[in-house]
Amino acid sequence: MLRSLQVRNYVLIDSLDIEFPAGLVIITGPTGAGKSILLGALSMLLGGKADSSMLGSAGGNCVVEAEFDSASDSILEDMVEKAGLDWNGGVLTIRRVLSASGRSRAFVNDEPVNMSVLTELSSRLIDIHSQHQTLILKDKAFQLSLLDHYAGNGSLLSSYTLAWKELQSINARLQELGATLRKMALEKDYNEAQFTQLDQARLQEGELEALEAEQKMLANAGQIKEGLYAVSSMLAPEEGASTDSLLKESVRSLERVGRYVPEASALASRLESVRLETEDILSETQTLGDGIDVSAERLSQVEERMSLLYGLLKKHACSTVAELMAVRDSLSELLYDSDALEAEKNKAEARKARLEKELGALALKLHESRTGAASGFAAAIQESLRSLELEHSVFDVAVSKVQQNATGEDAVTFLFSSSGAAPVEVARCASGGELSRIMLSLKAMMARYTAMPSMVFDEIDTGVSGSAADSMGSMICRMGEDMQVFAITHLPQVAAKGHSHFLVSKSLEEGRAVTEISRIEGERRVEEIARMLSGSDITPQAMENARVLLGKAAL
Repeated sequence: MLRSLQVRNYVLIDSLDIEFPAGLVIITGPTGAGKSILLGALSMLLGGKADSSMLGSAGGNCVVEAEFDSASDSILEDMVEKAGLDWNGGVLTIRRVLSASGRSRAFVNDEPVNMSVLTELSSRLIDIHSQHQTLILKDKAFQLSLLDHYAGNGSLLSSYTLAWKELQSINARLQELGATLRKMALEKDYNEAQFTQLDQARLQEGELEALEAEQKMLANAGQIKEGLYAVSSMLAPEEGASTDSLLKESVRSLERVGRYVPEASALASRLESVRLETEDILSETQTLGDGIDVSAERLSQVEERMSLLYGLLKKHACSTVAELMAVRDSLSELLYDSDALEAEKNKAEARKARLEKELGALALKLHESRTGAASGFAAAIQESLRSLELEHSVFDVAVSKVQQNATGEDAVTFLFSSSGAAPVEVARCASGGELSRIMLSLKAMMARYTAMPSMVFDEIDTGVSGSAADSMGSMICRMGEDMQVFAITHLPQVAAKGHSHFLVSKSLEEGRAVTEISRIEGERRVEEIARMLSGSDITPQAMENARVLLGKAAL
């Protein structure tokens, strides 16, 4: 239930801080006093439209805050916990702040929340029936929802909805897979040829660099061998002294001199090192020369391999063999992905077939449940309408088959006749007063089966008067025995039945209109009922009639 409401700087409301009791709460006031403004503030709090036009003239932000006690609502508790919010024993404080820029922020128990969370939670906290909500009687989804609530189809409908959503997801995925596979099929032969060419090339990272070095050596093998032979010939000539023997003799000469000149010994050591290094160079030069292969056949093989690699690099716009290998691997994945996607498609199609069968069975159960509940639902609403002085009314519910959709394979149509004749679609035949009574009956049914903790009726009695209004007041009062009900009304017959009564008034402060709301009791309440009976000129007879109405309601 709604425990309290605080409003700051909202349109004509400067400041409002009020607590509400349980039961039937009556809200009245002269036309234009601001009852709709109060309801607008509550609607904004619960996730409705919010813009800068709602800011009052007091300056600063507009703030609307309410405290709800929902300790017994286990469904709401699950919703709050899933949203990552503090349950706080079922006491929820909701606040919405609107800035001068038109931007708003929402909080639940001081935690910021987005509008989707706020709207979802609000749907379990309070139901607001506005003056023009009878228009939803034309809404087939609303009619179907009421029948499902009456039939207790919540769990069955939830299972159906989950399966339906999964089927839509699978259908979307199958479309994606089909488009992808068709594209891949067009490119498959080309990709296979590309992959086969690269795979058969047996690419090795660093291979091209090695081949280029080998080709350079093979192409100049003759010159290389000649150069190496010349070095060997000079270091070890076939005739005359070799470099090694000359260096050995020089080392001995320096060693003899070194007996007298110490510096010469150092030179002898350095020259010996040169001799040993020269000896190694000669050995390696000869080995290198022996290893040079002057092979035209190998040169042809190397150049042929290099030509292949250069061609592949150019074809695939690559600069290295490593990049070519990456292209090869990518093509391999594409070809593999085609097989994997085909497997996924087959699996999805099998799941689709199972889901379609499952949905068909669930849709049949829903249809049987709805057709089975329709007569009971219609009878209950018809009985309610006849208690509201539509003695000859006929109310019926038609369930027809339609194409499978998110709620099954059924469409529901409410049929009505006020005269006892064959009923027709309710939105086409009912008057304003009849629509109000139909809507009240449906809301009473909805309250019974949806466990709504609070309900607001904004002039649901429009177009109704006299004893019919008294009957509507009695029905609303009975609803107030099991839940908190707010009734904004202009009818004294309804207002007199409330467990509590609040008066909305407008006054002038410093030249501007200000809306206020206060709880009235005793003589003030009698005066307000009398005003509703006779207008601004309250007569003694109106006061007496008001006391009679209040006395009857108290019985």
